[in-house]
Amino acid sequence: MSDMKKSVIAIILAICLIALVPLFVLKDAEFGGSDDAGSQVVEQVNASYEPWATPVLEAAIGRELPGEVESLFFCIQTGIGVGVIAFVMGRLVERKKWMKQQK
Repeated sequence: MSDMKKSVIAIILAICLIALVPLFVLKDAEFGGSDDAGSQVVEQVNASYEPWATPVLEAAIGRELPGEVESLFFCIQTGIGVGVIAFVMGRLVERKKWMKQQK
């Protein structure tokens, strides 16, 4: 096996360990998002704080979005972002190939 393959396998293994170890080591921990943490800090600092804006969809339907719908929107946003990044990277790789062919 080449050194490059060994490096890639080691990096993938490290990424998996970083993602999975906390789940097993910290069994009773709550893994919340930054939105939740930020709102908790704001409440601690100023309990009478009133948000000055509401999410557009929540205002349109008159209530909070269910968690599943928020997750769906996040996944769609992620997919679009990954698609754009993959497209740009593909174009850059192809441009390199075209430049080599022209020389």
